[in-house]
Amino acid sequence: MKIVKTVILLAALLLAPVCAFSANIGHMRISLIEGELQINTPEAEDWGLASVNTPLAEGDQLWAPQGSRAELQLNGGTYIRLDGNSALQILSMDRDASQFYLSQGSAYIYFDAPDSSVIQVDTPDASTRAFDRAVFRIDMSDQYTDIAVYRGRVETENKIGRTRVSEGQMVSLGQNTDGELGPMGPPDDWERWNKKRNERIVSGRSASAAHLPSELSAYSNDFDDNGRWVLEPEYGYVWAPTVSAGAGWAPYRDGRWIWRGGDYVWVGFEPWGWAPYHFGRWGFSISIGWFWVPPVTREVYWSPGYVGWVRTADYVGWVPLAPGETYYGRGHYGRHSMDITNITVSQVNINVYKNVTVNNGVTIVNRNTFATASPQIVTVPRSDILQKIFTKNNLSVGTPSIKPAKEGHFASGKTASSAKMPPETIRNIQTKQLKQSRPFVKEADKSVFTPGIRPKSLPVTTVTTPRTPGKGKPVIQQIKPDDRKKETPPGGLFDRREKPQVKPEEKKPAAPEGSPPDKGKPSKEQIKPEDKVKETAPLRGLFDRREKPQVKPEEKKPAAPEGRPQDRGDRQQLRPVEKKPVIPEGGPADKQKPEKKQGKSEEKKPSEDEENPKKR
Repeated sequence: MKIVKTVILLAALLLAPVCAFSANIGHMRISLIEGELQINTPEAEDWGLASVNTPLAEGDQLWAPQGSRAELQLNGGTYIRLDGNSALQILSMDRDASQFYLSQGSAYIYFDAPDSSVIQVDTPDASTRAFDRAVFRIDMSDQYTDIAVYRGRVETENKIGRTRVSEGQMVSLGQNTDGELGPMGPPDDWERWNKKRNERIVSGRSASAAHLPSELSAYSNDFDDNGRWVLEPEYGYVWAPTVSAGAGWAPYRDGRWIWRGGDYVWVGFEPWGWAPYHFGRWGFSISIGWFWVPPVTREVYWSPGYVGWVRTADYVGWVPLAPGETYYGRGHYGRHSMDITNITVSQVNINVYKNVTVNNGVTIVNRNTFATASPQIVTVPRSDILQKIFTKNNLSVGTPSIKPAKEGHFASGKTASSAKMPPETIRNIQTKQLKQSRPFVKEADKSVFTPGIRPKSLPVTTVTTPRTPGKGKPVIQQIKPDDRKKETPPGGLFDRREKPQVKPEEKKPAAPEGSPPDKGKPSKEQIKPEDKVKETAPLRGLFDRREKPQVKPEEKKPAAPEGRPQDRGDRQQLRPVEKKPVIPEGGPADKQKPEKKQGKSEEKKPSEDEENPKKR
């Protein structure tokens, strides 16, 4: 039994990196950088410069300094673009559902995912979700967030409630405010830049779409702009890149391996170097040169890099895999692949790879520099490659087991200047805490801020004056917690909170008859003040201090039906703690009252009542 448990534990430990890797890497890349873009990954736990085609995963943070812009692409066809002085955190991501947090700046979202997909973009003020194809923009300020929609519609929610924003509209709201809904003003430079990028996406999906599997159609523009499709006798239509590096160029050479998700992942520096390096295989012919063979529909698997590895005491080398050759990786990558997680090296029989014989097909670096900021490519005679390096004894199963240096987590070997580093508020953000504080809600009828409950409707003021997103100032008002209570349906917490606010004297108008109700069976409205005191004897002092200052003398007249003239004088002389005008019988309290104002009383009425008090 212990042996079985040990085997299960070892299997779980071995599979854990694979599950994490497959769940986090390959869904998203950096597709464009203008200026500079910085990245902080869970593996690096620090900020460094990013490069085009860097894979992105859950937990990553991105910072675009002033004057920079960046574009991020998901494999389903969605783009997220960042303007200067913008910070984005990736909280959750897969092909059909993703969540991001814009902690500062401006983001433009081109949401073009498959049906039944959802994207959620949070800010400190609000949460915005799209469930159908949409194009929208989010701009943050210190006090509020603008959400503008160019196509489709989105649902925006803050702590007060939710509202829908349709095409051509913009809503502004804060954390605890109502919303201002109005038309968008004239486009600014950020909007014009994004529209040009959108046009490129649409125009680039026609030529290559006929030759690519549907799973890769989102990358059509990369193939159209950087190469040509050629009919190859053995493989059909293949793609040949247009490169200017000369005869020495080969796939998987212009770039570097970085440590991501528990493995080394190739980052190609060519603008098109995403799909051809992580999907499909490479071939070579005299008439075409290097060409890329796309995978078959429904056989599309992303990998860290389809290459064969070799290691010696001095070198680390790799070569592009040809169609049909086995890829040894940590996970399942379809046909012609082997999961090396649960096998030993002795179980693998690797043949010499086909592209080793191609001139300059092999890339070799000095082993000591492989995982550093500047891997050194070395030139080795072709005879040595065939006879001493790429021999069967040196062939490696999977990526080399070399611990990455700190610089090995970033594709760029350069360092960012201190002036362009993220502000301290951004550097202190923890994505795990963000993810816990802002849940990812995929159901359209559920609330983000109160999970499991249908959100309330946000009070919105509609205006007619156009305003450019991120410019000007909306007219929005804070909604206090007391105002939100009034929206609570009757019969619940609302009633329990409101009842103590009813003053005792406000209940008395319900008994208009005066004294007769006092003689009958007392109801809640008929209870006399002295009866309340008896019921709350243990708290008499506190009760008196709270209730009596609220009772005005003239409001107690209905409780004294006889209404004698001296009663008015007597009430003026009563101390707050002596609440006795309503006692029906006379007594010491009646006889011992001060007689400061009895002059007028005696003129109007003899002292007969004082002599015979029971006549009353």
